[in-house]
Amino acid sequence: MLFFPNDPEIFQGTLLYQAIFLVLFFIYYFGNTIIYPLINLFLKKQYGHSNFGKLYGIATSVNKIVMLGATFVYGILLDRDAQAYQYVFPVVAVLGVVSVFLLSMIRYQEDIKKRREQFFQSIRRSASTMVDILKTNKPYFHFEVGFMFYGFAFMITTTVITIFLERALHLNYSSVAFYKNAYNILAIILLPYTGKLLGKIDPRKFAVITFGSLTLFIFFMMLTEHFPMHITIAGLDLYLMLGFAYLSYGVFAATMALLWFIGSAYFCKTEEAGDYQSVHLFLTAARASVAPLFGVFFYELVGFTWTFLLAITSLLGGIGLMVWSYRRDKKVVNIN
Repeated sequence: MLFFPNDPEIFQGTLLYQAIFLVLFFIYYFGNTIIYPLINLFLKKQYGHSNFGKLYGIATSVNKIVMLGATFVYGILLDRDAQAYQYVFPVVAVLGVVSVFLLSMIRYQEDIKKRREQFFQSIRRSASTMVDILKTNKPYFHFEVGFMFYGFAFMITTTVITIFLERALHLNYSSVAFYKNAYNILAIILLPYTGKLLGKIDPRKFAVITFGSLTLFIFFMMLTEHFPMHITIAGLDLYLMLGFAYLSYGVFAATMALLWFIGSAYFCKTEEAGDYQSVHLFLTAARASVAPLFGVFFYELVGFTWTFLLAITSLLGGIGLMVWSYRRDKKVVNIN
């Protein structure tokens, strides 16, 4: 990023830097395929079922407090210099490496059986394990299908909402940072409670809260286009409906921060937590490969409102499946 040009016209004349940008982010996210399953396996084994959600919720609250300040400062920097990412991202990259190093410093007792096998043999074994998990653990299978409904809705709207805030509402970076900080403050307040809640109730019931809050977020976001009442204070555009949207998103952030990262661990024994999160990540990647582009295509075809309505319909489908699956079983999932 340090070597990216400052002249925006260069970006318009070539796709080279856009390609480099995507490759860098691919490398960054590739690390998550290793880190997230290990976090589930390692931390659940260290802290147990009853404390896992509570402690993860507290840690996530601290994370969001730091994010609050970073988002506010970064929004101001981008308003003053659109190329601020050139020096911000390298600093963030170093902090990312430090975070993984700190995680590795937590003491643990190693009793995990090591496997030594060839790369493609490992891939085949992982694929077989994934199929077995989805075939034999029906509550978890329903959970992941519900996540496909949620993930489709989330991913088709993520890019479209960014376009909506810029083209329809003409928000500057500072205004966007204000809304993001607002929902993060609510998430920080709620996370210690939602962490405890996840350890006490079935993850499918927890998912209904998560999917429902995102449904409200997209619904109020959609209403902003049709009811654009707002005031401007100190350069910040404050929309009434957008305010309701991000209040809903605060609830979503406080629950999804737990459900997505550690929800799968509540469907399995401690030693299986890594495998279950790996399945979750694979299915996330599968929907991510098509949903964002489909969302932009659908928006260009029919506009913001119908794209938002499609996402809401998908979320309602996920909520319905979670309710049906939980009522069907009426028993606690297999946990340890």
